[in-house]
Amino acid sequence: MGKIQDMVKTLHKKADTKIVLLVADGLGGLPKTKGGLTELETAVTPNLDALTRDNVCGLSIPVLPGITPGSGPGHLSLFGYDPIEFAIGRGVLEALGIDLDLGPTDVATRGNFCTVNSDGELVDRRAGRIPTETCVRLVRKLRAIRIPGVEIVVEPVREYRFVVVFRGDGLGGNVDDTDPQVTGVRPLEPKPRDTASERTASIAAAFIEQAETILRDEHPANMVMLRGFARRPPIPSIEDVCGVKAGAIAVYPMYRGLARLVGMTILPPGSTFGEQLAALRANWESYDFFFVHYKYTDSTGEDGNFDEKVRRIEELDSQVPLLLQLKPDVIMVTGDHSTPSALRSHSWHPVPVLLASATCRPDHATSFGESECLRGGLGQVQAHYLLPLALAHAGRLQKFGA
Repeated sequence: MGKIQDMVKTLHKKADTKIVLLVADGLGGLPKTKGGLTELETAVTPNLDALTRDNVCGLSIPVLPGITPGSGPGHLSLFGYDPIEFAIGRGVLEALGIDLDLGPTDVATRGNFCTVNSDGELVDRRAGRIPTETCVRLVRKLRAIRIPGVEIVVEPVREYRFVVVFRGDGLGGNVDDTDPQVTGVRPLEPKPRDTASERTASIAAAFIEQAETILRDEHPANMVMLRGFARRPPIPSIEDVCGVKAGAIAVYPMYRGLARLVGMTILPPGSTFGEQLAALRANWESYDFFFVHYKYTDSTGEDGNFDEKVRRIEELDSQVPLLLQLKPDVIMVTGDHSTPSALRSHSWHPVPVLLASATCRPDHATSFGESECLRGGLGQVQAHYLLPLALAHAGRLQKFGA
């Protein structure tokens, strides 16, 4: 257990208070032109702006300055875990997100269906975001893959994503991704980063080779890439560390996997944000802490669609009154990372964060956006300190020392 967890575990106390962590995935952005407004600043957000004026805001740094986080590190930071100390492979998160049980020697990896041209070069890393029904059909075909000496489990996740679990002796989890993160080049070879992972890399290469043959006549999903090879690590639960009974409401499997990894109870989310808030309301009396995940600010940023990201932010804002009706003692609104539509990817830019509670010290910010948050009272803070701040404002931390 890390220093943050050690201190919080020592100081946490029971209280009859409720905390809501609302994560708008990839919330932070950039303006279309330098000096302009970001997606969040462009959006009309009267409800978030009103919360900002009455409370306190700032910017969070998911990992370290200049480091672009994946979704796993970004969320673990928000859950109070130092993402450098607790490095979690994406394959584990995807597997847990669809309720796959992982044994101590299993190696899980996330798969992407993708599109390659006749020269084997990547044309689309996400195969046009194929519908989940197509993913299910293609996964059935991949289950025909056989490799001597290893059991292979292949399960669909959502859209172009699937999970592969390799079960056998002598499998290490330190294998490089085969996704080069750019188009116009061939997918990479799975390379081991240590001797213990050499067999895993060899098995992964054989899996990809057979998948290429199976998918040859498919379009647009005619190839696969594997990323986030990992074994499930030990990690202390959020209830043990923070003393809260936590529920998670997330539509996408990976984020349910992250929540399950730290011991949250996964609540049925429905399929829309309104249904997620209905699930929050239905379970309000049963939990102290709620993680509510909103995906679409990230996917629109990755698609490079500035206007659609603005619309999705406005959609989120329109539902905030339903959250306020529950009268949580602490509301924290932020993102796990920035996903500027100008970059079409995650970025290193600090993420806007809003903390609302009766015990906060209001600042002079008047709206919820990057520029206003830059001068907010929270300053720029590493994301893994945000949860202790929420606990303190909820009256759930004792004094440190005499």
